[in-house]
Amino acid sequence: MASKDSRASTSINICLAALVAAGVFGSAQAAAPDTTRVIVAFKPGAAAKVKAAVGAARGAVKHEIFGMNAMAIEVPNAALKGLENNPNVEYIEEDVVRRPFALTTPSTGTPYASGQSVPYGIKMVQADQVSDSLAANRKVCIIDSGYDRAHEDLSGNNVTGEYDAGTGWWYTDENHHGTHVAGTVAAINNSGTGVVGVNANQQLKLHIVKVFGKDGWAYSSSLATAANKCGAAGANVISMSLGGARASKTEQKAFDTQYANGVLSVAAAGNDGNRIVSYPAGYASVMSIGALDENRQWATFSQYNSKVELSAPGVGVLSTVPMGGGIEAALSVGSATYAPGAMEGSPLKTATGPLADFGIGDKTNSAVAGKVCLIQRGTVDFAVKVQNCQNSGGLGAIVYNNVAGAFGGTLGTTATSIPSVTATDADGAAMLKQLGQSATVSVKAANYAYYDGTSMATPHVAAVAALVWSFAPTCTGAQIRTTLNNSALDLGPAGRDTKYGFGLVQAKAAHDRIKSLGCGK
Repeated sequence: MASKDSRASTSINICLAALVAAGVFGSAQAAAPDTTRVIVAFKPGAAAKVKAAVGAARGAVKHEIFGMNAMAIEVPNAALKGLENNPNVEYIEEDVVRRPFALTTPSTGTPYASGQSVPYGIKMVQADQVSDSLAANRKVCIIDSGYDRAHEDLSGNNVTGEYDAGTGWWYTDENHHGTHVAGTVAAINNSGTGVVGVNANQQLKLHIVKVFGKDGWAYSSSLATAANKCGAAGANVISMSLGGARASKTEQKAFDTQYANGVLSVAAAGNDGNRIVSYPAGYASVMSIGALDENRQWATFSQYNSKVELSAPGVGVLSTVPMGGGIEAALSVGSATYAPGAMEGSPLKTATGPLADFGIGDKTNSAVAGKVCLIQRGTVDFAVKVQNCQNSGGLGAIVYNNVAGAFGGTLGTTATSIPSVTATDADGAAMLKQLGQSATVSVKAANYAYYDGTSMATPHVAAVAALVWSFAPTCTGAQIRTTLNNSALDLGPAGRDTKYGFGLVQAKAAHDRIKSLGCGK
């Protein structure tokens, strides 16, 4: 369903890309086989009567939706008909599942302080050409898995958040996804540290609503509450790198209400690479965002349909993850330094030894004892290749691609004791000419990671919306939306299309358009 991260990964890989899956939300247990979880919308003032009816049906209230006359309940299947006929009930619908959907240059000192990496997406959306000096008048609400408040590149931001009984405090992030999203929005411009976000100078206000716990998914009822809490917190923009395959009337009402109140909501189109519409991205009141690579090409995992409105960088996006939650790989052979990918599941170690050709790694070979194995991808699992190297006495493993480009590998549940990394086909060919030279393979913990996904594209658009809007705070959310669409860089077929929407979001073009034409032109 998702494109694998080609450079680094965390406990949720690139972004938990599945659209529909079973599981639990927070500490709540999944419904028993003979019960069902639904949303009940009721008439104003009828909450107590509906709760009593749920109790009489031997059901339980699971979540009271903030700001709406609705609640999520779990009841025996046999009791649903009676509740549907209750005169205090307006409608009942399934409480559907929502999941999160998971290349730099050195800063030159202008406009960002030196000693940082500038993710390619920052320049691609023109964020480096528009000052965020006025961004203090805007607030972005991020609905996701939390925010690592202790992160070196995030701790200085103006950020508030919500406590949730199911997921806990907003300032922890067990899944890493929310912190990665937040870094794209507002990683701080601080000399010698990490990366920069679209709004990098600590002016933008952030509000965090944590709907994903360590289990990595939530119900639509929780998302409706989250949207309403964003609105109550004074958010101008809502960023949602999440979705599911079915619509929810209650959820749609929440986003429609926020849109009517002037809030601009932005959501990921989804990572299944097909024409299916995911939600909330599919609602008319929400912008659906597709993903591009560093060459402005459509990412093959990005869902494409008539709802896709804008596109943004979503392949190999470097951003923040909870401190120590990322993996950084390094590789050198002789005097040459390479840019490897991390092998998920590799121990955090460094190994040095002569480089030896280990073929495709399908069997042990004592000739590589005390050496670093160079292994071609193909035929057998990565775990088997690395384990065979280890069992042969190898000190470390490099698996290079058998097709063009980089790739991400995983050892799965196999425990190995030697560090292992991945390499491109070109780098592999170069290293085959360096056999016998000293090779060093290193895998260590990091505070940053490369992720792929429409999850990564979405915060680019949300952050650009806030940045542009900060110069014209009297514009409405709908007008900012129109301006972003009209100023986008057209890609693919001329005009709006299913893969790129109106095109690549452009901060300076949108800013200049408002300056010359006014709001919503």
